[in-house]
Amino acid sequence: MCGIIGYAGNKSALPILVEGLKRLEYRGYDSAGVALLGDEGIVTRKAAGRVATLEQVLAASPIEGIAGVAHTRWATHGPPNDVNAHPHSSPDGSVALVHNGIIDNYRPLRQFLESHGANFLSETDTEVLAHLVRMHYAGDLEAAVRATLHKVRGTYGLLAMSSDEPGTIVAARKGSPLIVGVGQGEYIVASDAAAILEHTSRVVYLEDGEMAKIQAGSLQITTLDASPVTKGVQEIEWTLEQLELGGHEYFMEKEIFEQPEALSTCMSGRVDDGGGIRLGGLVACPELAQAKRVILTGCGTAWHAALVGEYLLEDIARVPAETEYASEFRYRKPILEGGTIVTVVSQSGETSDTLAALAEAQKNGAMSLGVVNVVGSSIARATDAGVYLHVGPETGVASTKAFTGQVTVLAMLAMHLGQKRGVSPETLSDHARALLAIPSQISRILDQSDMVRRVAEAYVERDNWLYLGRGYNYPVALEGALKLKEISYIHAEGMPAAEMKHGPIALVDDGMPVVFVATAGSQYEKVMSNIEEVRSRGGRVIAVATEGDAEISRLAEHVISVPDAPEPLQPLLSVVPLQLLAYHAAVLRGCDVDKPRNLAKSVTVE
Repeated sequence: MCGIIGYAGNKSALPILVEGLKRLEYRGYDSAGVALLGDEGIVTRKAAGRVATLEQVLAASPIEGIAGVAHTRWATHGPPNDVNAHPHSSPDGSVALVHNGIIDNYRPLRQFLESHGANFLSETDTEVLAHLVRMHYAGDLEAAVRATLHKVRGTYGLLAMSSDEPGTIVAARKGSPLIVGVGQGEYIVASDAAAILEHTSRVVYLEDGEMAKIQAGSLQITTLDASPVTKGVQEIEWTLEQLELGGHEYFMEKEIFEQPEALSTCMSGRVDDGGGIRLGGLVACPELAQAKRVILTGCGTAWHAALVGEYLLEDIARVPAETEYASEFRYRKPILEGGTIVTVVSQSGETSDTLAALAEAQKNGAMSLGVVNVVGSSIARATDAGVYLHVGPETGVASTKAFTGQVTVLAMLAMHLGQKRGVSPETLSDHARALLAIPSQISRILDQSDMVRRVAEAYVERDNWLYLGRGYNYPVALEGALKLKEISYIHAEGMPAAEMKHGPIALVDDGMPVVFVATAGSQYEKVMSNIEEVRSRGGRVIAVATEGDAEISRLAEHVISVPDAPEPLQPLLSVVPLQLLAYHAAVLRGCDVDKPRNLAKSVTVE
């Protein structure tokens, strides 16, 4: 999940590479480095810490060149320090490379190289690649990288250069994304479009098993077996403005407040208030209407959205559904009978575990759907059909608008299936009108941000929180707890409210904050009983409740109100106060909201 970028052209490479690293920093921020090829060969600068630290190093010791590679790291092998930072070089300094991924067999390769006299400086798996490329180099960098990759097992997004081939970068991909930006006499290759968009919106997506030889005036793409590949140039749909903070302190805050507009865009042209649903990405999947079973899979926040999707599909479309952790599904031997549709949910479309789950499903003959945000991502290209979120880029590590976008798409999917399976037009029309009202209702919730901040202030020093909900609000409780953990480092546990008394109620002590997602619905009275159980043991109740609920105000220390909505759509509203609560708690605790420790935005390694 590291960020990598390379430049080959006629401009000074350093400003382009450093600015690209800043835009990629949400993919990893343990250390950063850059290597440029100049008149004196390859020169490298790197430093533990953020890109800002690398900038200080470069200011003290500048370098120049018109081709180079750079990296911002999320550590896997070896702690974050100057030595383990990328780029890594061959012993003679003639080869430098950056790498995102994990080389599974790096230990035997390292032992082999050491037996032939190699001396390693770092603890990383990547340094093995630099040694191997140099060992295989005989005047052709592309051939040396190809020979190296035939010896390795694992995943990689790789950029390499050699001092003997000025102006050339070789890129290769397997399991980690790489995109080549096509400019005027220049190419920028990166792990994410964010690093490219300032310079060009025209891109080429590399597929697994493909390599690219990049020079200022040419781009040649081949397979690992040297077969030529012809690729089309595509347009990035995002704008540079969408990648900026826009006056907000943090991207997470910006993205929370973007949700009304983002969901309106998500539904634009897809939903009408008569109940009609038009999802163009499903035209290629007529079998969906006859689905006997739907399996949804994802990781983290996407798994929580998938769990809401399970409830929606069974409730609205009456299709049997179940949700699986992608990281577990990939290692099972799932039984996928005919008529099973596997739906994979991922913001980035590059999540390693989710891609592996997709591959497992396809290996077993299941039809696959993708619910992703990033156009042209690996999951979007690999699935049989799918639906884009169209909520715009999400930079904050803690996902917010992607969650509500995923739930919105899954609601539309359930309604689409309902149309095909005979659900009454009146029911679908009611749901459609309620769905179209969600953006304006979220705006009303966001108006309470200052009040939510005061709630967070009252409990921000408490180290243990519980989040409880029933039915549709159980996944919301899980998501609220995850948000608090991710960015404020407060221990929080989400669970079904009824499960509290089967053990976790032992955690409740005097003053413990317990967040109840208690909107009006079929299990409201049961949730009220659970609130009484917490109060009797000294817990402090923070309730997310439907507007006008006077009863819950009597029991809770704090009530955050959300507008009324049909029960299947309530997660789109009830999650927003929990996003705000986590955000304000993190800010109050002095945490770096957009760069929480040990995390990165897109998990592209196992």
